[in-house]
Amino acid sequence: MKVQKLEVYGDSALIIYQVKGEWQTKDPKLIPYQKYLLELIKKFEEISFTHLSRDKNQFADALATLAVMAQMEEGQTTQVLQIKARGEPAYCFIVEEEIDGKPWYHDIQVYVKTREYPSGASRNERRMIRRLALGYFPSNEILYKRSSNGELLRCVDAKEARRILFETHEGNCATHANRHMMAKKIMRRGYF
Repeated sequence: MKVQKLEVYGDSALIIYQVKGEWQTKDPKLIPYQKYLLELIKKFEEISFTHLSRDKNQFADALATLAVMAQMEEGQTTQVLQIKARGEPAYCFIVEEEIDGKPWYHDIQVYVKTREYPSGASRNERRMIRRLALGYFPSNEILYKRSSNGELLRCVDAKEARRILFETHEGNCATHANRHMMAKKIMRRGYF
């Protein structure tokens, strides 16, 4: 691309300070990468490295995630990406509303208890419900999902999910962690 001047921003203090020469690279696995990077640096007239804390690097982190997910061939053009800032954190918008007044897991719960499908369910929908039901366990009116380590996670409806998100992020638990850590914390508390 013939770029001559480059500003590099990263949220890994370890990598940024190692590249700048302020910290030593001790991990034998990282040494070849650092050597390669030092060779690349020589190809620029001007290059700077700046450490950003993770909370100031959320946008770049999201773009990096998109770049890894997108499959593009060299020279291929793509659609313009429009980004809309929200007034509330994005996780607030992932709790789906229950249009019919039933929780998201209702069809699975009915199938696990009675082996009955929803009326009008297609063949594919029935197959999907059967497959999903394998990982769930009923106890009275409560449905649990069996996690990979065998732990039972209680399935919650939209109202309870909002309460759990609030408690975990701002309320009693007061964690201001990233989305992955928050999800792990909620699952450790026994919710799905």
